[in-house]
Amino acid sequence: MLRSFNPPDVAPPASRYSHCVEVTGAARWLVISGQVGVTPEASVCEGLAAQLAQCFANIDAGLRAANMTKNNLVKLTVYVTVGGAEALGIYRRGRDSWLGENGPVPTGTYVVVAGLASEVFLVEVEALAAAGQD
Repeated sequence: MLRSFNPPDVAPPASRYSHCVEVTGAARWLVISGQVGVTPEASVCEGLAAQLAQCFANIDAGLRAANMTKNNLVKLTVYVTVGGAEALGIYRRGRDSWLGENGPVPTGTYVVVAGLASEVFLVEVEALAAAGQD
């Protein structure tokens, strides 16, 4: 149903993401709105790494609610307000730890922005997932 791949005529990905994910057959799609580092109790996590971990936890909750897993992810889009190599490294380590070693690797976009909905948010992650029809 999902096939992650990197075209041979394109430079390899700079980190752990795929250039392409093909969805075949009848599929149901899940679009997860941008998630920020806010806990279920409505508190904002401190720091980029903690906010990112909460973003991923929130995405996990959305996937579970749709009877999907990280293996159903097609794309992650990440918006961060902190630029530079350190922030990119924090993101890559957090994403790689969250995705784990096995399973398909989603496509991804990482964008540094001037701001998000609130100045306390350092990162926002939206996700797109697909699964076979029930």
